[in-house]
Amino acid sequence: MSMELDHLVVGAATLEEGVAWCERVLGVTPGPGGKHALMGTHNRLLNISGPLHPRAYLEIIAIDPEAPPPGRARWFDLDQPALRERLSSGPGLIHWVSRVPNLDAALANWRGEGVDAGEPVEASRGNLRWRIALREDGRRLRREALPVLIEWGEVHPADGMPVSGVQLLGFEARDGLRARLATPRGEVELEAIG
Repeated sequence: MSMELDHLVVGAATLEEGVAWCERVLGVTPGPGGKHALMGTHNRLLNISGPLHPRAYLEIIAIDPEAPPPGRARWFDLDQPALRERLSSGPGLIHWVSRVPNLDAALANWRGEGVDAGEPVEASRGNLRWRIALREDGRRLRREALPVLIEWGEVHPADGMPVSGVQLLGFEARDGLRARLATPRGEVELEAIG
């Protein structure tokens, strides 16, 4: 099954804390993002594309205090008390998302392996259209080992993002999630929290 790293997910108790984390740890201010009405969350985005990981970005995500409750569990365990408690002491890397050319085929493949990655849900914002696999319980798969799967429409968000000065150098998701980034502050290693 063809699968490429699409983006890293950094969770934060508030989006403002996530922006401050990005400036402190990576040395850059993330670009704009948007709101996810479906999930009651909002985000900021940062292009981390590089030769090894083209079209890659970092998403800083938090529960949107202005959004009504979504009526379902939010993605990435954001409703789980343990993760909320952990994020109350500061933002951190919580998960990753992998893009696939055919979400239905990828989910069928994983189901055949006994993995419940959820059901395809369509979403959009501006000129972006995507289908993402969401579990009803909002839980991450086997902690950080398996990603959330996404299938993009014709436009990918990284295509419209300016170069940030940060590049993804390496990524590992076997015994926990780790990412190495080249930043204005030098090389930074992120390791998944909670």
